[in-house]
Amino acid sequence: MSNSSNLFARAQKILVGGVNSPVRAFRAVGGTPLIIDRAAGSHLWDADGHEYIDYICSWGALILGHAHPDVVAAIADQAARGNSYGMTSPLEIELGESIARAVPSIERIRFVSSGTEATMSAVRLARAFTKRELILKFEGGYHGHADSFLVEAGSGLATLGISSSPGVPEALARLTLNAPYNDVAAVEGLFAQHQGKIAAIIVEPVAANMGVVLPAPEFLAALRRITERDGALLIFDEVITGFRLTYGGAQDVFNVHPDLTVLGKIIGGGLPVAAYGGRREVMDTIAPLGPVYQAGTLSGNPLAMRAGLATLAKLDSPGVTFYPLLLKKAARLTDGLRAALRESGVPGEVNSTGSLLTLFFADEPVHDYAGAKKSNTARFAAFFREMLARGILLPPSQFEALFVSAAHSDDDIDRTVAAARASLEAVAAMK
Repeated sequence: MSNSSNLFARAQKILVGGVNSPVRAFRAVGGTPLIIDRAAGSHLWDADGHEYIDYICSWGALILGHAHPDVVAAIADQAARGNSYGMTSPLEIELGESIARAVPSIERIRFVSSGTEATMSAVRLARAFTKRELILKFEGGYHGHADSFLVEAGSGLATLGISSSPGVPEALARLTLNAPYNDVAAVEGLFAQHQGKIAAIIVEPVAANMGVVLPAPEFLAALRRITERDGALLIFDEVITGFRLTYGGAQDVFNVHPDLTVLGKIIGGGLPVAAYGGRREVMDTIAPLGPVYQAGTLSGNPLAMRAGLATLAKLDSPGVTFYPLLLKKAARLTDGLRAALRESGVPGEVNSTGSLLTLFFADEPVHDYAGAKKSNTARFAAFFREMLARGILLPPSQFEALFVSAAHSDDDIDRTVAAARASLEAVAAMK
């Protein structure tokens, strides 16, 4: 029995399902979940010493790759100065200012410890500011596991085939409206039906939790127009897209500016941190300036602030063409996967933008959650296992994004494409 198998057997006796986040359990792809021992750059090693090229990258947080020397040095230096204060430090101010310079729609910001905490707080704020109760989200969109978001959600719920979660009161679920992603007419219809009652639309500007699905032309602009007309707020969940598509996030790419933005992952350099921010008059409704309460012992944790500052400094260094180089790597992988699909004859689509992408085992283009759900998940599971056997670690779900980091080399990508060709040949031969 392998060391990983022994460890997972131990994990199942103490951790629920042997994991601390459901997708890690490999239920959608089969086999024993990986137990990771260490990581560096674009590679990680499991407890048995097997090496993998990693396209999970801590679910997008590690845009520089694992254990980047500057980030490690910043964390080590800060640990010697104190790992938690429970009081404000200059680091919070500095990181907040850096984010606001990059994302001009953010005039005020509040740091928290997780993306779920940030989206939950942003929705509470929107409801208080507008004095309305309804929120509108999109089918397959995932905004964390707060009660308001677990209706027709993506990510782990899509992976495990759960449409909503027990424990969410029906009275609260009724306050969440769902529309198909990219369907402006459906949004218009819901606003007409509930005129003056919707507090906010919350949306991933590029959906990345049903797999990567790009916004249709003018979709985001239409959401901005509808919310402004009705007096609702527009919330961009940029936990994944923030600082990944470009330094200013998806709102910079698409030139649509929300009232509130939720950030996470990259702004903490791999440490637990998230934030929500936006228009001054909205944010000033939060305590201690206003009546909307939100607090957290580890909010603005100095280790996370140092890791975030070290990461953002690498993305925005003068004279460094960070994003063009990163996007070139991602395009190389996308093109290679598309070519491998064509050669294999296996039906599939590769959706990509910036440095994130998804290979859908679908017969037609994927533009929304309904299209994503038509994907052949059994074929994806077989492909995942074939790739893993060849030393390539993909997200263990058809409904997640692959992430390319600055640490991925051309050789990594070429090896990945070669593995995909062989894996797709194996999948094509299966009955």
